[in-house]
Amino acid sequence: MVKTFNKKKIFFVAIGMIAILCLLIGRLGFLMLAKSEFYLKKAEALHERERSIKARRGIIYDRNGVELAGNKPVCSISVIRSQITNEDQVVKALCDVLNLDETDIRKKVKANTMREKIKSNVDKETADRLRELDLDGVMIDEDYKRYYPYDSLASKVLGFTGSDNQGIVGLEVYYEEVLAGVPGSILTLTDAHGVELLNEAESRIEPVAGNNLYISIDVNMQTYAEQAALKVLKAKQAKRVSVVLMNPQNGEIYAMVNVPEYNLNEPYTLVDVKDLYVTPVEEEKEKIETSAGKQKQDALNNMWRNFCINDTYEPGSTFKIVTATAALEEKVVNVEDTFSCPGFRIVEDRRIRCHKVGGHGLETFRQGIMNSCNPVFMDVGARVGVANMYKNYKKLGLFEKTGVDLPGEASSIMHKQEDVGAVELATMSFGQSFQITPLQLLRAVSAVVNGGTLVTPHFGMYAVDEEGKRTKTFCYKEKENAISRETSDVMKELLEAVVAEGSGSKGQVEGFRVGGKTATSEKLPRGTAKYISSFLGFAPADNPKIIGIIMIDEPVGIYYGGTIAAPVMSEMFANILPYMGVEASYTESEKTEETMLEFFEDTVE
Repeated sequence: MVKTFNKKKIFFVAIGMIAILCLLIGRLGFLMLAKSEFYLKKAEALHERERSIKARRGIIYDRNGVELAGNKPVCSISVIRSQITNEDQVVKALCDVLNLDETDIRKKVKANTMREKIKSNVDKETADRLRELDLDGVMIDEDYKRYYPYDSLASKVLGFTGSDNQGIVGLEVYYEEVLAGVPGSILTLTDAHGVELLNEAESRIEPVAGNNLYISIDVNMQTYAEQAALKVLKAKQAKRVSVVLMNPQNGEIYAMVNVPEYNLNEPYTLVDVKDLYVTPVEEEKEKIETSAGKQKQDALNNMWRNFCINDTYEPGSTFKIVTATAALEEKVVNVEDTFSCPGFRIVEDRRIRCHKVGGHGLETFRQGIMNSCNPVFMDVGARVGVANMYKNYKKLGLFEKTGVDLPGEASSIMHKQEDVGAVELATMSFGQSFQITPLQLLRAVSAVVNGGTLVTPHFGMYAVDEEGKRTKTFCYKEKENAISRETSDVMKELLEAVVAEGSGSKGQVEGFRVGGKTATSEKLPRGTAKYISSFLGFAPADNPKIIGIIMIDEPVGIYYGGTIAAPVMSEMFANILPYMGVEASYTESEKTEETMLEFFEDTVE
C-alpha cells in the first residue's frame, strides 16, 4: 500500500516538473522568437551612446535678402567619465585650452553622469587645439552659434538666442518654431564599462536645418532711422529715442528703433553711454554694474525692452488726429466751423489751458488743428460725446493689441466708458488721461490716412527652406471701413496743412507733400518737467507710402515736438522717400527758388 502511494507521488511530481519545464521552454521560446527583436534593441541600447547634433538655425533676412542674423560654426566640448584614462591630464588640458577654473572642471570630470558638458560655443580654432591632444573621454561635437553681422542694428526687434541656440527675446523667440530646425544624433557602441568600441560603425541621423525668415525691415531705412535717432539723442541728452517707420497700406514695418540699442553679439553687456553723454543715467549705470543679482538683471531687462510695443504713454497732441477723425465721422464738425480760444477752457471745476497762454482767438476747425489748440479739441470732444468717441476708438483698434509679431505687446489703459465725465472727455480729446502704445497710435492713424483700412503691423513676410523653396507666407488681418474714405481724404488734407503752414512746419521735406502732427506730452507724475516730444508724419500726403512716428523721451532744454522731433522725421523722409522711388514734385515757388539758387551758383563759379 505504501509503495503504491509513493509511486503515485512520484508520478505527480514528475508531471509537475514536466509542466514546469514545458512552461519554461515555452517562455524561453516566446522570448527568443516572438520578443527577440524587442530584447535585441534593449541589449543594443545598453551598449549605445547617443550624442546630439544641433540643427542649423534659420537665417533672418531683411526684405531685400540682406542677412540680419546668421550662424557661425563652433564646437561643443563634453566629457564621458567612463572613457577617461588620465583624469589629471584631461583637467589640465581643458583648463589651459578653454581658460576655465580647475575646481569647476574637476567637479564636472568626476560627475557621475553619462556625459557632462564642459563648454558650448567654442570657436573652431580653439576646438582644433584640443582635438590635437587626442584625450580619451573628451568629446568635441560640431555646433552653431548665432551671429549678428550688424551688431546692434534693430537689436530690440531681432532679439537674440541663448547658449542652447533657442530664442530668448524679439523675433528670435516669436518665430522659434520657424527658425529652430530638428536636431540630429550620433549613436556609438560601447562595452559594459561604457567605453566606445573601436572599429565599430556609428549610426548618424542628420539634423534638419531651420527655415530662413524674411522680414519687412529694410536695412537702409533702419540705418537711416538709427542714425537720425542717435543724433538727436546726443544733441538733446535724452533718456531714449524711439522711431517706427511703416507702410500704412499693409502694415509692413520698415524700421523700428529704440536708441541706445545694444550689441546682439554681446547681449549681456550693459550699454556703455560714455561716448554719448554723461548724465545721472551714467552714474546709475555704474552703480548697477558694481552690484550683483537682481539689480543687474533688471538693468539688462530694461536694456532689451522694446519701448515701441512694450510700454504705454500719453500721446498728447498727436492723438488729436483721432479726435478730429471721430468728429468728422459723426458729422458734428465742419472744417470751417469757428471756435474761440482765450487760452483756456473751464470744464466743471477745472481750468484747462492751451499751450498758447494768450490764446489763439477766433479760429476755424482747420486752424485749430494747424495750431494744435486744446480748447478747440475740448469743444470738439464735447460735441462727439463719450459714447461716439469710444465707438470710434474701438473702430480704430485702440481697445485691442495691434497683433504685431513680437512678444510682450502692452495693452492700452483707458477709462471705463461709464467713468468718463466732462473733465476726462476734455483731456482725452487732446491726448491726456489715458495711455496707449506708439504702435497702437501709428496703426490707428494709418487707417485714417489709407482710406479707412485697419491693418496689422508686422515684420514676418515669408519663410523658405534650405533650397530656397517657400514654406510659408504669413498673412495678417485687415478690417476695412474703419472710417469712411471721405473722412480719410479730409484728414489727409488737414494734416498736410499742419506741416505746410501750421505747428508741424519743421517736418516739411522739399519736393514732397508731407502730412503730420506734433505733440509735447508731460510725463506722469505732473510737475516733474519731464516730457516726451513727438512727431507723427506720413508721405506723400495724398497717397501715403510711408508713415512714421518719433518719440524723444526726456529731452534736455527745448522740448517742443514741433521744434525738436519734426525736423528729425523731415531728415529721415528726405533720405528715405527718394530711396523708395517716390518722385519729388516741386511747387512753382520751389522751382523759382531752385532756379535762382542755380543762377547764383553759376555766377559765383
